[in-house]
Amino acid sequence: MLRGRDHECRAIRRLLDGPDGGALLVHGEPGSGRSALLAHARHHAGDRAVLTAAGLADEVTLPYAGLQRLLDPVLDRAATLPERQRRVLRRALAGGGCPADERLALSMAVLGLLAADAHDRPLLCTMDDVDSGDRQTAETLAFVARRLHRLPVTLLLAADTDAAAGGIPVHRLRPLDERNSRAALADRCPGLPAPVTAVLATVGGGNPQALADLVDVLTPGQRQGEEPLPAAPPAGGALGSAYRARLDRLPPDSRQVLLLAALDGDDDPATLVRAARAAGTTVDALAPAEAAGLVRTGPAGVTFPSPVARTMVQVVVPFAERRAAHLLLARALDGRRLRRALHLAAVADGPDPRLAAELETAAADGGDGWATAAAALRHAADLSDDPVQAAARLVTAARYAWRGGDPDTARQVLRRLPSTPAHPVVTAAAGLLRGEMQLRCDAPAAAVTTLLAATEAIAATDRAEALLGLVRAGEAICFSGDHYRYADVARRMSALPRDGHPPGAELMTALIAGVAATLRGEHEQGGPLLRRAVVLGGRLTGDALTPTELTGAAVAGLLVAVDAAAHRLADRAVDLARAAGDLSQLPRALELRAMTEYWLGRHDAAADSCREGLRVARASGQHTCAAVHLGLLAVLAALRADRDTSLRHVAEIGDTAAPGSRPYALTRWALAVLDLADGRYADAADRLTSLARPGTGRGQVLVQVMATPHLVEAAAHVGHHPQARAALAVFDRWAGSTASPSRRALSARCHALLAPRGSAEAEEQFRRALRLHPADSATFERARTELLFGRELRHSRRPRDARPHLHRARQTFTLLGADTWAEQATAELRAAGESVGAPTRPAAHLLTGQQLRIAHLVASGATNREVATQLFLSTRTVDHHLRNIFHRLGVRSRTELARVLG
Repeated sequence: MLRGRDHECRAIRRLLDGPDGGALLVHGEPGSGRSALLAHARHHAGDRAVLTAAGLADEVTLPYAGLQRLLDPVLDRAATLPERQRRVLRRALAGGGCPADERLALSMAVLGLLAADAHDRPLLCTMDDVDSGDRQTAETLAFVARRLHRLPVTLLLAADTDAAAGGIPVHRLRPLDERNSRAALADRCPGLPAPVTAVLATVGGGNPQALADLVDVLTPGQRQGEEPLPAAPPAGGALGSAYRARLDRLPPDSRQVLLLAALDGDDDPATLVRAARAAGTTVDALAPAEAAGLVRTGPAGVTFPSPVARTMVQVVVPFAERRAAHLLLARALDGRRLRRALHLAAVADGPDPRLAAELETAAADGGDGWATAAAALRHAADLSDDPVQAAARLVTAARYAWRGGDPDTARQVLRRLPSTPAHPVVTAAAGLLRGEMQLRCDAPAAAVTTLLAATEAIAATDRAEALLGLVRAGEAICFSGDHYRYADVARRMSALPRDGHPPGAELMTALIAGVAATLRGEHEQGGPLLRRAVVLGGRLTGDALTPTELTGAAVAGLLVAVDAAAHRLADRAVDLARAAGDLSQLPRALELRAMTEYWLGRHDAAADSCREGLRVARASGQHTCAAVHLGLLAVLAALRADRDTSLRHVAEIGDTAAPGSRPYALTRWALAVLDLADGRYADAADRLTSLARPGTGRGQVLVQVMATPHLVEAAAHVGHHPQARAALAVFDRWAGSTASPSRRALSARCHALLAPRGSAEAEEQFRRALRLHPADSATFERARTELLFGRELRHSRRPRDARPHLHRARQTFTLLGADTWAEQATAELRAAGESVGAPTRPAAHLLTGQQLRIAHLVASGATNREVATQLFLSTRTVDHHLRNIFHRLGVRSRTELARVLG
């Protein structure tokens, strides 16, 4: 089976199945599967006659040698050709050459010969490596390929580049994606463990032959994931042989500069220029390598077709050449400390503690990229003469790889640690890193055990790291829905030795104690602790100001409903992680920012944060983080009643989310909101009631608290008041412990829905909710309250009182693009005796979420400066938005704006 080549296979089958002839050139780097595609074509040739050959480097100086081998089986048909063509053809194929004025006759002779052979049945010709053989054969076949449209002849050519195309349809063979790479590995070696497959897929770079070569050299221990895996395809494999042959055809100076370019990881083209000059040549020597498709040159420097191509150039040359190239580059990099040390490390012979220390120091800030820093620490470990120091450097290398978004490399480095513990601190540090990757990538339940064990080992020596491990263990517990286990985290935190109160440690201590109290329902005790964590987060400076501490403070802010402060903390964490290129922390920071934006009513911004978080999480192998972002996107789409988008995100999560986990709960919440929008209240209530089991500490209690307003609304419609009241009691205890008007507004709305229909209590609670809803945020929730209150008034036979609320709800939903909710408000207005059409949007398809917030503030009488202060914007930005708002709504003054917004 040809993995990842469906498009090319379909193109070949279309040629073979068509009534006329045609040609196709497939090109790609060595090992990309060109020969396999030609074999696929021959396999599916059916009743066609088949001619096949390949260009040979040994015959590059023999004109028409490739053509002779291709046509030899049908030369007896030459008798049917005109005499001149027959004579020119026989002379060329016999080695007599072909003068320039006879080339047209020769090309027509080849075309005629193929046509004669196809007279009785269609013909398939395949020529592999057409650019590796003699130039004359390639030119003649290109001529023929352009003239086959009326003949029953199909010609398939394969080459490194498309230089020989000349008007022939081409298909470039791109690297396989990760899914097809994994499938190709499974085809070659069934039963490989998933971590082994992941590493090999990365090393293979999507090159089918590289993947096959890697599998073929694995030892039994490597197949089981018990030994370190190869860092590159083997030089002695089929792909290595192909690259070695190509390098052997290059002039010596071109080969030398090509190797320098492959080994040069510097982004400054001047480095290669200096190294080439030191070698006695120039970068112009790369011209033959570029013509062969091995590199591309341009103003930005030298680039390789793929990472695998760069790697193979490095591994197939003899060690002596590679060593000399590293030394040349080291001398050319006199001002680049880390890069220079890496080149020296590559040729070091035995332990070199001084060079190891240089590598460790130069890599510490990650300024050259975390992948480079990880490579430096791996070399430093190899050069260390102290086993404990070597192990510590391996752990640091793994952490750098993880920060750079490469958990597979990080795990592979950790597997290099000695089986016997080098030192308790080093072993604990490795455990903390393994646990963090389990939490973010694939095994949050297992992460709890890993993290707690590592924390226990390091508790007596490093309180700050132990606290960090406990915070991560608590996060894994909450992710998995096993909240009852958080008490053990709090107990372990209390048992840690007290060695001063640095801001980071004090923040983490307050966070753990506050979360534990909150999960017990003791908000009076937990609230002050969590607010203390928020304050400490805002005071962080220097080395303590990290994404980890800031995200911890943002969690605390969300739990005590200080949404603006939590947003500032999460946004700062995002900025720091981005600036440092720390992909290990970025998805979590974006998740928390999205949560704060949800509570602030900025649903569009929340969706943007989730989409970025999803992209980064997928790119960095953080599958559990990706599932959370998908779940949040599903909820946000469901709130807009965008069924297709919400269900697509739910389907992307699929069955990978364990029951009780956060992604699972988010998908249930999203489906329940869709049920609510469609009037399936019983289904919505059942889904939301199952999110957690009160009193057991199991399930997603925090998600259920967020979803309580939807649960109460659904349960009130079907009369499940006991379930609704139980959930609302939990929500009330939390909301009442905060100073958040928006949480209290939602609480009042819930109480109104559970009050007797038409009662004064219901009306008072609805009016209280509307008074509490902030005017500058959570616009969607305010509109939902207006809709529900309007519906309540209409059902109470007060249509005149209902209409203003329904109009405001309809207007806001229309502005937000929440069409389903706008239609519900329209239906209620009609039932209240109002003659209204379908909701119509103002000019230019309404406002963005940010513009809507500004419009409401301005309509309420706020000045531009006051709006800027409340929304943390510049006055100039508010001025710009206001001009767009006036234009989109077709208004010319603040008075008209206030009238439009009701």
